[in-house]
Amino acid sequence: MAALATLPPLPPQFKSIQHHLRTAQEHDKRDPVVAYYCRLYAMQTGMKIDSKTPECRKFLSRLMDQLEALKKQLGDNEAITQEIVGSAHLENYALKMFLYADNEDRAGRFHKNMIKSFYTASLLIDVITVFGELTDENVKHRKYARWKATYIHNCLKNGETPQAGPVGIEEDNVDVEENEDAGATSLPTQPLQPSSSTYDPSNMPSSGYTGIQIPPGAHAPANTPAEVPHSTGVTSNTIQPTPQTIPAIDPALFSTVSQGDIRLTPEDFARAQKYCKYAGSALQYEDVSTAVQNLQKALKLLTTGRE
Repeated sequence: MAALATLPPLPPQFKSIQHHLRTAQEHDKRDPVVAYYCRLYAMQTGMKIDSKTPECRKFLSRLMDQLEALKKQLGDNEAITQEIVGSAHLENYALKMFLYADNEDRAGRFHKNMIKSFYTASLLIDVITVFGELTDENVKHRKYARWKATYIHNCLKNGETPQAGPVGIEEDNVDVEENEDAGATSLPTQPLQPSSSTYDPSNMPSSGYTGIQIPPGAHAPANTPAEVPHSTGVTSNTIQPTPQTIPAIDPALFSTVSQGDIRLTPEDFARAQKYCKYAGSALQYEDVSTAVQNLQKALKLLTTGRE
């Protein structure tokens, strides 16, 4: 991908989007779609903060140039031309990153890359708002991920051993905004290099977790996975693949014929389309279980009018 024009210095007013822009830079080569939406989020947020001050207008104008260049380079990529595909791509990517960090956390493997993955996952959930309001599950995931990044960072900084896995989180005692900088203070600014303890979507063990359905953990947010499979006793440079568990197919779906009196609403069609897009996005990660689950949901909705 061709290099993008350099942005001018970030105005102080835009401090709140500096990490989103850094995430965009880190993904220019790794995942240009993610990079595009990070910049789009920064652009939309910056416009709301200050679009009149000369230095802010100059910065936003250059950022707009980057967005237009990216959009041209990505051409007819469906994740850019179709919001449903883009939303599914971004949400799946953020969740995969969250699962990687959560897996490392539950295994008691505390390191900077894991902290960065938690924090970056929370930033990407911010970015999902370019498609509309977040679901309650995503709001809880964002708060949990940002809190975990801050908590583990502070423990390591103070020479303490963090408590692994989900722990009770007192809603009144967690100020995400106040702790945001602390959670990212020592995070590397360069793209992570592949290793056994670095997030990489292609190296993730397959699982049945998606933005639509995730088994709840004990004290973590409602949709936090209770357990993520991981290899043990293996020393290698890549995460070992885990056998995929294919969900049981509902036999009724094979004999179901749409009844003539079923009337699907535009919202039903939109939900069915979204399930199909989520399935397609899951297949990009070779996640068969997730694809099957979502395709079943779409088929049931279209043939019965119910979910």
